[in-house]
Amino acid sequence: MLAETFQIYRKGFFQFLVFTLLALLPSICSQLTTAFVQAPQVSNVDTVSVLAAGFAFLMFILSIVMWPVYIAGIQILTAEIVRGNRFSLVTVLNEAVKFWPRVAALCIFVYGVFFLLMVFGLAIAAMALAAASSVLVVLVAMGLLILQVWMFGRFFVNVLFWQQFAVLQNAGFIESLRESRGLARSGHDLPWFQRPLWRGAFIASIWFAVVLAITLGAQWGMLQQYFNQLMTTQDPQALLQQMTEAQKASGFNVSAFALGVVERILQPLVGIAFVVLYLDSKLELPSHVEPVVRTDEGDVVR
Repeated sequence: MLAETFQIYRKGFFQFLVFTLLALLPSICSQLTTAFVQAPQVSNVDTVSVLAAGFAFLMFILSIVMWPVYIAGIQILTAEIVRGNRFSLVTVLNEAVKFWPRVAALCIFVYGVFFLLMVFGLAIAAMALAAASSVLVVLVAMGLLILQVWMFGRFFVNVLFWQQFAVLQNAGFIESLRESRGLARSGHDLPWFQRPLWRGAFIASIWFAVVLAITLGAQWGMLQQYFNQLMTTQDPQALLQQMTEAQKASGFNVSAFALGVVERILQPLVGIAFVVLYLDSKLELPSHVEPVVRTDEGDVVR
């Protein structure tokens, strides 16, 4: 499956790059504008700085707006390459735009729930730190943290395939979530490593490891500096001030910016892999397994 993913990415590299640039270029413009234009001071407002800040904000919004088109485009383009169909990039783009309302609504829901779950986890950690001397509060915080991890994992499983069902199967909002949960929890008669859930989790784990490696590689020097300050400074307020000053002094991190661009260029591999897994899982699910319905008289109908 991974070999097929790289093969599809190689075949349609320039087409995937076009869809990546739809969301990447506005983000690049926003980052470069923010980095090279000084923020306006309260006492001395600079018109150029204000315009630059407004332009950076608009580019950031445009990047978010283009994100659903990027998601839908990756799904459609991958499916066309897998099926060996001849396609036009303009046609694929028009099809992707048609899915914008549905994909945007699902993005808001899915990413919003993940954000709230992360905030919940941070709130639990803050509660534990605030009352570290109380054993009862620490135990309650640990219980809540276990609940948060369970909720995060359960929701992650339920939305593994929402993009594929929303675009490739043209399912509605609720139907996409329901079908995604059904596919993720299917294949119980298959070996565990062949089930859609575990293969999807494996793909996501590989990508998270790649992102973590890129992030650590880009910010390694800054992280070392933060760690040294953490070991030598006891006052939290002074530590925060030192970190802020160090970040301002470092300026624009070219290596982090370049590695971030590389990460975004490679990001279609995740979407391709999940489309391949989705199509493969739909074919591999045993056809002899049929839903069982029990009538009022107790008869079993297949």
